[in-house]
Amino acid sequence: MPADIIVGIIGVETIYGRDTGSFRVMDALTTLAFDFPANHPRAQERSEYFKGEIEQFLTLQSRLGTNPFDAKGSYAGAMGMPQFMPSSRVKFAVDFDGDGTIDLWNSPADVIGSVASYFKAFNWQPGMPTHYPVSFDTSRLDMDALMAPDILPTFSVASFTAKGAVLEGPALQHQGPLALIELLNGPDAPSYVAGTENFYAITRYNWSSYYAMAVIELGREVAARVKSVTP
Repeated sequence: MPADIIVGIIGVETIYGRDTGSFRVMDALTTLAFDFPANHPRAQERSEYFKGEIEQFLTLQSRLGTNPFDAKGSYAGAMGMPQFMPSSRVKFAVDFDGDGTIDLWNSPADVIGSVASYFKAFNWQPGMPTHYPVSFDTSRLDMDALMAPDILPTFSVASFTAKGAVLEGPALQHQGPLALIELLNGPDAPSYVAGTENFYAITRYNWSSYYAMAVIELGREVAARVKSVTP
């Protein structure tokens, strides 16, 4: 798991632990479980999801012997530097510093290891780029077909380019599926990239291509800054 992606995740989520949330996790989860806005198109589904998160949270707190009303997090009940929901804390968090406890608030090692564990579970592929530059051959461009799968990598390089996407260099040797990622820029023209399965893996943390690109770009900027000041 590249260090810059982990750095990007933690930075975007909580500004490296500066803002991990001030809501009582129990209050946030119960509110969303039992008073989710009824006019939401997925209200029932979301309510059931948060009921499951309450169960996971209370089970975890009982196992740890801690007061469930002490934990603070986001308005949705996400916790610690990586903003794990209770189910993610149970499934993916690891004791990476080996001190016998998992601390997602105060142990950078546990946070780093847990984020890496999350991405391993969602099939991060070492060595694969997150995305490639893409341009278009307007004479054969089928934008509707390219955009139809949204951010899910679907097209082989051959099928991607057959629909008018233009790739160059290493992208032409890419072995996995690709997706056309559209990034709107307000009144300016949209930006596009060819997203790989690793780009998609980042969106498993937060279902948004903008989130994924923010993570990637922040991680790169931090890495470049570190490199520039390292003797």
